[in-house]
Amino acid sequence: MPIERLQKILAEAGIASRRGSEALIAAGRVTVDGRIATIGDQVDPATVTIAVDGRALSTDQRPRTYLALHKPSGVTSTVRDRHAARTVVDLIPPDLKERVGRLYPVGRLDLESEGLILLTNDGDWANRVLHPSRRVEREYAVGLRLPLRADQERTLRAGIALDEGLAVVTQLRATTAIETRRMVALLDPAPGPLAWYRATLEQGWKRQVRRMFAAVGTPIERLVRVRVGTIRLDGLRSGESRLVSASEAATVTGGARRSR
Repeated sequence: MPIERLQKILAEAGIASRRGSEALIAAGRVTVDGRIATIGDQVDPATVTIAVDGRALSTDQRPRTYLALHKPSGVTSTVRDRHAARTVVDLIPPDLKERVGRLYPVGRLDLESEGLILLTNDGDWANRVLHPSRRVEREYAVGLRLPLRADQERTLRAGIALDEGLAVVTQLRATTAIETRRMVALLDPAPGPLAWYRATLEQGWKRQVRRMFAAVGTPIERLVRVRVGTIRLDGLRSGESRLVSASEAATVTGGARRSR
């Protein structure tokens, strides 16, 4: 096998995305032949023993797998968290775990948020989905106690100044009655009467949607991600998942901006 950067090897083995793999290396959790690895290490996985948290990395080639999952509120979107009652990995069907091995989430939804989250063992694909240059759209259903005022809508459309920069929505609109009925039927617990909007972003900052709406004085009651690129939540009830084909996964970065 050719010599590769260590973070790429970890990503392709389904340990984490490249960014996540770099964090593991920086934290001193990765070793090469017993030596603590450093960022920038290049190795041939066929001739060395790579371990993460003391567990040797398997070199078997698992099939590239892509999973769309409806994360319920209260579930943590990480591979493992000793403080979490449940993580998204706990919701992966056991037979799929056994067949394809480890999957990890592509990005995150905060604990209270729900809806579509993608999982994979394809590190290169995960990196492309998350990279800001790809401008992969994320669409959210936003449930509010009261409808937005005209001035609040104008402010959101103009952009909200956050610590990271100007947070913008590429689209903001009220949902149709059909959209609301179909989406609410997927949620558990079912929400009470709310004013629902659709907000589309190309940025992926931490708790960005909640922070934007809070900035105009209207905290979010329910936040549901309904789309990532070209993949939609459609039909997935809370806690359910479905396999995504390789061809469908390829459209997430290649066709994200044609999805409107």
